[in-house]
Amino acid sequence: MFTLIAFLVAIGALVTFHELGHYTVAKLCGVKVLRFSIGFGRPLVAWRMFDTEWALCPIPLGGYVRMLDEREAPVSDDERPHSFNAQPVLKRMAIVAAGPLANLLLAFLLYWVVMAHGVVQWRPWVGTVVDNTPAASAGFRAGDRVVAIGDRAVANWQEMRLALLDGLAGRTQPLDIRVMTEAGPAVRHLDVARFSQSNAQAFESGDIGIMPVRYLPEVGALEQDGVAMRAGLRPGDRMLSADGRTLPDWQSWVAVIRDNPGRALSVNILREGKPMTIVLRPASVDSGEGFVGHVGISPRTDDSWRAALQFSQRFDLPHSAQAAWNKTFDTSWMSLKFLGRMLVGSASTDNISGPLVIASVAGQSAREGLIAYLEFLALISVSIGILNLLPIPVLDGGHLMYYTAELVRGRPLSERVQLIGQRVGFALLFGLMAFAMLNDISRLFGG
Repeated sequence: MFTLIAFLVAIGALVTFHELGHYTVAKLCGVKVLRFSIGFGRPLVAWRMFDTEWALCPIPLGGYVRMLDEREAPVSDDERPHSFNAQPVLKRMAIVAAGPLANLLLAFLLYWVVMAHGVVQWRPWVGTVVDNTPAASAGFRAGDRVVAIGDRAVANWQEMRLALLDGLAGRTQPLDIRVMTEAGPAVRHLDVARFSQSNAQAFESGDIGIMPVRYLPEVGALEQDGVAMRAGLRPGDRMLSADGRTLPDWQSWVAVIRDNPGRALSVNILREGKPMTIVLRPASVDSGEGFVGHVGISPRTDDSWRAALQFSQRFDLPHSAQAAWNKTFDTSWMSLKFLGRMLVGSASTDNISGPLVIASVAGQSAREGLIAYLEFLALISVSIGILNLLPIPVLDGGHLMYYTAELVRGRPLSERVQLIGQRVGFALLFGLMAFAMLNDISRLFGG
């Protein structure tokens, strides 16, 4: 219920702001607005204000502004100057573009609030390097402090992920990553071509096999009635060695367990300062690429490392406005580039998300607090704005495409051409929504 409410509030706010963009510019251009609707279907609630019917409808997947238009119903001579179709093409373009631009404006305002309040950032320091990943092959070590990706300096973990996402796209040559180690500056050469197939989807999200968190070789939690619990392990136990192999970090423990499915291991632990030995036989689990060991343990995070990673960043109002502008621009530009890569086939369509994933993330961000929720709203607002500017008929960008053609030709496209475009646009939009829903189901339910 909490997730559903967070999702409905998010969609309601974003759609309202989008439609207010259309409504405001339409009124400024002298166009009569017949209905302002949030949602689709038969109105649950409706009232009249400012010569417009305002409606709240039950299907919360969008909204619309219905304007006086001779193409939809007869218009009297007195009201014709106030109809949408009677407006010059530049006014029509302004009304249509106002919706997506309102979403980008909303994103800027939300980011401004977030930046002025202050945000918790993570330093671009490597806490964990996952085995058998591009980062491990490039020589990354826990404790590396990333300074720059290629020629792009990074100051926090988010900037690093964005720089990786941008630097890895379509790349065939190694990517140089400058880091600071205990011994001084160093360069990690990330060989993208070597892992381009097996790690393609991870690359698209900027994932090369490093994490900011650091895990201790200690038991944090146990799977109920799992192998480890039945063997007598308890939360707080520290792993020292397994079959004589020292376990200096959590990754070493994971490697031992994964490599020994079904084999009894003699594990030395430290419990409340006292050494102990237990026998542990990992269960054999099919990973899809062979059988691996599994015992049902999650690690304890290194709280001191986490505290060193985090820092609060706060700006005064002028600088927070500049930071919000930069954030909105960067997010919009990255969204456009990612869409372009999907169109040319260099980015996977598996990254497209639909309402189920958006609802899930809405609930998660709302639980983290107001600022996290506002950041989520800003990101989705950018996505809605950019998506609606795509030149697909039935979207605002499709109408802008028609009006641009009208400007060039000196007359509108024929109704037949526009009708065909609408049908194609509906088919594309329906297919996109269906694909996004399938992706959502696969992510959330493992289908």
